[in-house]
Amino acid sequence: MGKKVKKEAEPPPKDVFDPLLIESKTAATVVLMLSSPEEEVLAKACDALYKFASKGDENKVTLLGLGAVEHLYKLISHEDPIVRRNAIMVFGIMASNHDVKKLLRELDVTNSLISQLAPEEDVVIHEFATLCLAHMAVEYTTKVQIFEQGGLEPLIKLLGSPDPDVQKNSVECIYLLVQEFSDLHVEALAVLGNCLEDVHTLQLLQQTGGLKKLLSFVGVSTVLDIQKNAAKAIAKAAYDSEIRKILNEEEVEKCLINLLEIDNDGVKVAASQAISAMCENSASKRAFGLQGIPQLVQLLNSDSEEVKEASVTALANLTAASPGNASAIAEAEGIEPLVNTLNAQRDEAVANAATVLTNLAMQELFRVTIQGCGVMSALAEPLRSTNSQVQSKAAFAVAAFGCDADARTELRNAGGLQPLVELLHSRNAEVRRNACLAVMVCASDEVTAVELCRLGALDILEEINLSIGRKNNFSEAALENLLDNNLSQRYSQRGYLSSSNIITDGFYDCGQIKPGVKFLSLEELSMQELTDRRAIIFINAKPREDVLAVEEKAQDSSYEQTLLSPALSRKSSREKTRKGKGKKEEEKMKEVTEIMFKVQDLESSHWLPPPDLILLDYINDASKAILPLTTTREQVVALAQFVANKMGGSIERDKLHDFSWELHISEIQFELKCNIVPIGKVKKGTFYHRALLFKVIADRIGIGCSLVRGEYNRAWNEVELVDDSPQGIVGLLLPPQEYIVDLMFEPGFLMKQGSAEADQYKHI
Repeated sequence: MGKKVKKEAEPPPKDVFDPLLIESKTAATVVLMLSSPEEEVLAKACDALYKFASKGDENKVTLLGLGAVEHLYKLISHEDPIVRRNAIMVFGIMASNHDVKKLLRELDVTNSLISQLAPEEDVVIHEFATLCLAHMAVEYTTKVQIFEQGGLEPLIKLLGSPDPDVQKNSVECIYLLVQEFSDLHVEALAVLGNCLEDVHTLQLLQQTGGLKKLLSFVGVSTVLDIQKNAAKAIAKAAYDSEIRKILNEEEVEKCLINLLEIDNDGVKVAASQAISAMCENSASKRAFGLQGIPQLVQLLNSDSEEVKEASVTALANLTAASPGNASAIAEAEGIEPLVNTLNAQRDEAVANAATVLTNLAMQELFRVTIQGCGVMSALAEPLRSTNSQVQSKAAFAVAAFGCDADARTELRNAGGLQPLVELLHSRNAEVRRNACLAVMVCASDEVTAVELCRLGALDILEEINLSIGRKNNFSEAALENLLDNNLSQRYSQRGYLSSSNIITDGFYDCGQIKPGVKFLSLEELSMQELTDRRAIIFINAKPREDVLAVEEKAQDSSYEQTLLSPALSRKSSREKTRKGKGKKEEEKMKEVTEIMFKVQDLESSHWLPPPDLILLDYINDASKAILPLTTTREQVVALAQFVANKMGGSIERDKLHDFSWELHISEIQFELKCNIVPIGKVKKGTFYHRALLFKVIADRIGIGCSLVRGEYNRAWNEVELVDDSPQGIVGLLLPPQEYIVDLMFEPGFLMKQGSAEADQYKHI
């Protein structure tokens, strides 16, 4: 037998495409397959999309965005029954989504779905077609379409279907359809509410008189749902500027104001929200201001937090850039209820109450009235809120009211500065900006500025200003204002005080503070034990009557046994006071200082700074001797000589090391048993003592000068003087020149800034 030869397989025809199995992992690809001409591909694609849509509402939204609905709409009438069935299944499951329903109405799918309810169609098609219709029949316009397209009859016939799902969907759809007859007014209003959102439809309604009829109907209706739904429809539509204009032309404001009087919280809320939306129209805002504000103010006292929130939101919109409406709130006695609303339970109510009060504060009369109602105490709690909107509006309100000294005191006493400082840390840019603004305003007096610095505001602001992303329009100004009203810390950190930085009583120079070291208050420094470190030079030129009042307090019977030794009775003390007028300045100062420190020992809870009667005499003497001089140059020279004479006179350069000022200062510290030394006690002062005294007296008598700290106990004063015009040139205005004032070697000698002698004076 011969060997069998294997027969070769015939090759496939060249004009036939080999079958391709596609595995897709994205919905977008499957949606593209809906455009395929092959029934099998279409059926499988619809089946896959049905499973995807069944997994959740997010997937339905995804398919909607991919344009699947439009493709499926073409397939629900496909000649292939499987394709048609699978497409309707996807429609049935997707129609539960609101946005899908809206598109289905636009595509007018009800007619195509009704045609699939014929008895000969697959039961699965019946199930999902009725399911889709049931979802859509919730909308009034779709009900009308189903009726007009003859959908009720096939739905009734399907009640006899053997499939329970078909029966259930048909019953639900029929139930929704017959609801139309239960209250035509409410349903008609729902339809009109949808119409109001479209400008062209609204214009048509206006032209035919339908809009006027609608508003008049709402005005006379006693059905709460009609009133509430009408107000909601107006609020929804009023977000479009063209629609607001049309509604204003039809005097919608009267309708909404009337609804505020209805004894139903839901209606009041809806009407207030509509008023808020309509306020974007300036004519509407004026109309509401004339008539609606008293009603809204009354609603602030409502027991309903929702009503309170809606009404105060409307008032916030009404008073934005509208002084007239702000006045209307004040006339309606709305200020106190607004301050009370700062304690409301809802964050939006609190935020908007702060906004309204801020809007009112633009007028000084109202600002003073609001402050009298304790607004700063009420704002302390909103500053502690965790809601960024409340934090922002509360901080902005603090800035609006913080320009008043009494208001700042109230905020301090209410503990509001601490949460305000904490808001500087906020990651929210608006909160941080408004907190910086509030700190800038509140730092306008020394007491508040010092307290803000103690709470860490200065450090936070310095950190903010180093960040490009976090600094803002107010952060740098807030920092400068804090330092301008806390000159002790400014000089300690910056080593410079300008001519506009006026030194007042309470200033102290504790030397340059190192980065990261806490700046201590004078009271904290007073509690430290006596050390050999640099003395704190203190300024306190209180008038004599203030000091004597303290002395009298020390001599009061309740203090006498504690403060005074047996040898110092009230009588002998008064005699000493009278005799003190002839004593030397040092002895006078010692006597008063001793009394002051005794009072401090008794009242340890409140430290009292030592007075400096000698400094007060310096200022009085300098005023009498220097102010009569005719030119600023003469005054500067005379003051320099005056200061030098009070602090040891002129010193030869090569004998500067023999000028034992350190020992002198140590003796004063030991005498006072304190590191704090009043500057009047210093009789041997070096560069920084003299420069400080020069600046203090110059500030008091009106001579402009700056104070600059150098290294190694150097400090100097800079003054600006205008040189005399060259001979022969009359009326020539020369620019001022900057000079350094010599207070040590040739007191009164003026050295031009930048000259060799000026540089030598400033450095060792």
